[in-house]
Amino acid sequence: MQKLLGLSLIIACVAGGFIYSGGNLMALWAPGEILIILGAALGAMVLANPKNVLAEMLRQLRGIMQKNEQTEEYQRQLLMLLYELLELVQDGGLKTLDEHIEVPENSPLFQKYPLLLQEKALITFISDNFRLMAMGKINEHELEGLLEQELVAMEESLLQPSRSLQRIAEAMPGFGICAAVLGIIITMQSIDGSIAEVGAKVAHALVGTFLGVFFCYCFMDPIASAMEQRTKTKMAVLECVRTVLVNHVAGKPTLLAVDAGRKMLPLDAKPTFARLDSWVNRMVGEADA
Repeated sequence: MQKLLGLSLIIACVAGGFIYSGGNLMALWAPGEILIILGAALGAMVLANPKNVLAEMLRQLRGIMQKNEQTEEYQRQLLMLLYELLELVQDGGLKTLDEHIEVPENSPLFQKYPLLLQEKALITFISDNFRLMAMGKINEHELEGLLEQELVAMEESLLQPSRSLQRIAEAMPGFGICAAVLGIIITMQSIDGSIAEVGAKVAHALVGTFLGVFFCYCFMDPIASAMEQRTKTKMAVLECVRTVLVNHVAGKPTLLAVDAGRKMLPLDAKPTFARLDSWVNRMVGEADA
């Protein structure tokens, strides 16, 4: 909803200001220039990126139009899943996790947290690294180094679509100039026409320059920024998991290990320690009952 509001404000203010200043909105309707600019941008995007990056770009574009996923319930499920997994390790060792981490979707423990099961990358990250700990002795420094390398690689992959869109956005004024130059060429071919006809063709050519700048700074650049911010938020969740695992291997009590991960969550969604403690106490109380 917020993204739609932003787009509506941009269109309403730009179009409204143009009309208020005496402009005719139909003068901005230049299908040829739009085809040149957007077609060149799309072609450049396809040329510059492999298929998997384009597919991820579409997923992220759909994602930024959805409501915020980082709700309090999402944070509760994340922290409580990690707490329960670590408590199982404390009670019966890492081997007790086999039935849960081999096929997480079929695990009754994971099924208690449906919001997390929708995040395939997150579930894979959790199960893979608990499996890594179960395969052999690994100290906290080795684990921290391995997970840091994995997160760097994942972040680089997830940021590639937004960076690619950003580069295309930076090229949009250039595509607008291409459309404008082509418009001037058409104008020069009709230079012997009436002043009104020549003026109309020059105006259409200038619309190309306007559209290139407009698409860049009012649409594509903000969208690329929103995609990057969404990726950073997702990476903060993975960073939370990494911190919990490293602190567990370092010998910290379960609650303190989970609290260390809590501190890695985005500030606007991060629950307090008191809130985390209340979730743990409620879960323990329900288990005892």
